[in-house]
Amino acid sequence: MNKFLNEKLMPVAAKIGSNKGMIAIRDGITLAMPLIIIGSLLMIIATGFAIPSLEAWLNDAGIAAYLWKGSDSSFGLIGLVASFGIAYSMTKQYGVDGVPSGIVSLSTFIVVTPFVTGEAGNGMPTTYMAAQGLFVAIILGLINGWVYQWFINHNIQIKMPESVPPAVSKSFSAILPGAALIVGWLIVYGILDAFKLPNMHMLAKTILGTPLGLLGNNLIGVVILVMCCSGLWFVGLHGGNIVNKIMEPIWLANLGENTEAFKAGEPLKHIFTTPFMDNFVYIGGAGATIGLVIALAWMARRKKASQQAKTLAPITLVPGFFNINEPTMFGIPVVLNILLLLPFVLAPIVNLILAYGAMAIGLVPLTYTAPGWTTPPVISGFLATGSLRASLLQIVLIVVDVLLYLPFVANVEKRFKAQEEN
Repeated sequence: MNKFLNEKLMPVAAKIGSNKGMIAIRDGITLAMPLIIIGSLLMIIATGFAIPSLEAWLNDAGIAAYLWKGSDSSFGLIGLVASFGIAYSMTKQYGVDGVPSGIVSLSTFIVVTPFVTGEAGNGMPTTYMAAQGLFVAIILGLINGWVYQWFINHNIQIKMPESVPPAVSKSFSAILPGAALIVGWLIVYGILDAFKLPNMHMLAKTILGTPLGLLGNNLIGVVILVMCCSGLWFVGLHGGNIVNKIMEPIWLANLGENTEAFKAGEPLKHIFTTPFMDNFVYIGGAGATIGLVIALAWMARRKKASQQAKTLAPITLVPGFFNINEPTMFGIPVVLNILLLLPFVLAPIVNLILAYGAMAIGLVPLTYTAPGWTTPPVISGFLATGSLRASLLQIVLIVVDVLLYLPFVANVEKRFKAQEEN
């Protein structure tokens, strides 16, 4: 098994994980993560922490309107920020300064976005700047980043004398590639508009959103994704950065639609969102390792427990409650450990099926905020849905995970003790 994983699977997975486009998408969307968390926190406060009387007071006092303004001004800009971040990362990987590339990409994002006209003048719809704009951000960011570095690396730029300050010289270097990109995308926008064709946002949603939606918006597809994530982690690659980041645009778009529906007082549509995956499927991290670390801690409390278990329990349990499982993955280890492969794959799938079923039949509300993937379980469930029923669901899932991992951890403990006796 190890020979097959090392010789066949790992080289393919490593090649996928080191792809420049994949890295650019991952880093670009991650750049917007602080805005997602800040906007979600403001949204949670605006709803009065799901306390009707407090929410009514905030509305009557006019405070909620300002909180929603703050949420729209942070959470509602993730597409715009990602257009900068993806191009920045893509260009930087080719050894070129990414800041000018990101700025140009941000400009092209605005170029291809239709304006709306009102009494105050022209403006850009906030829906395009938010999660729905991620699809355009990905296409523009990857193309702009590559084209920009091609210009610079092929020395197609305006060069200034060495006496000119570097900051000024860099700004002139960006003129030629920047002009080519902005004018090029302006021509694309003009052609689409002149022939009454769908705008870039609609096309990008069809090109990227449709295939991603087929995989990431149904139970069977997400089960496959969870299996792939666990499989990559098992061979030592960050499955979350490879699998989940590919699907993050569609799950963030789903979250954005849920948020808009919640603000409008309409039913929420999407079960599969980023906070659903982070806080109900991958509890404790990839592989739902919260069950593993709790089971290990339970083993370690016994007098006859191995020294390895007693040493590993505290350094894996505390980070595990914040969904940080690198100490677990490489400390126990889980990576390339056949004894833990089955529960590592099975636990998040069981969580997925149980959480999906609970939300599909209405026992637990759907997610509409993103409390952050490091938020401890029970707290994160309430913050993501505004309901204590979500916290109870997380408790049930954790108990199930512990029961799944326990017999396998017992085998690991036997190996620890055998090693120490020898």
